Amino acid sequence: MKAEFGRKSRRSMSDINVVPYIDVMLVLLIIFMVTAPMISPSVIDLPSMSKTNTPKEVQPIEVTVRQVGQLVVKDMRTGKSSEVSLQDLGAKVKEIQGTEPERPVVISAEKSIQYQAVVDAMDALQSAAIQKVGLLVKPKGQ
Repeated sequence: MKAEFGRKSRRSMSDINVVPYIDVMLVLLIIFMVTAPMISPSVIDLPSMSKTNTPKEVQPIEVTVRQVGQLVVKDMRTGKSSEVSLQDLGAKVKEIQGTEPERPVVISAEKSIQYQAVVDAMDALQSAAIQKVGLLVKPKGQ
């Protein structure tokens, strides 16, 4: 005799019933549609000043990386430029900054320069405790 006689074979159901999920989503949609008009947009009161200070024009110090080991430091305020080595870069920038340690320094480089030379210049400025160092970029058309 067969043991299977009279038994139903059980198979796993591989379909997902999505009807309950659709019901929940419709209820949430109705809740959001009802509550959205009740929420008023908040108004932000910004402080106002009667007298504003205009930021002063700060001329940065430009460090140009031309070739590995060839650096040119240019004071944008006076227009004077001088060639320095990587070891003397921090001292030269400190000398130009003088009494203004917050004066920014920008680094520019030619297209053919390896990125490592720019990183070395940034590292030398950081080692000399120069606080504001940035990269100078020019728009594509120039």
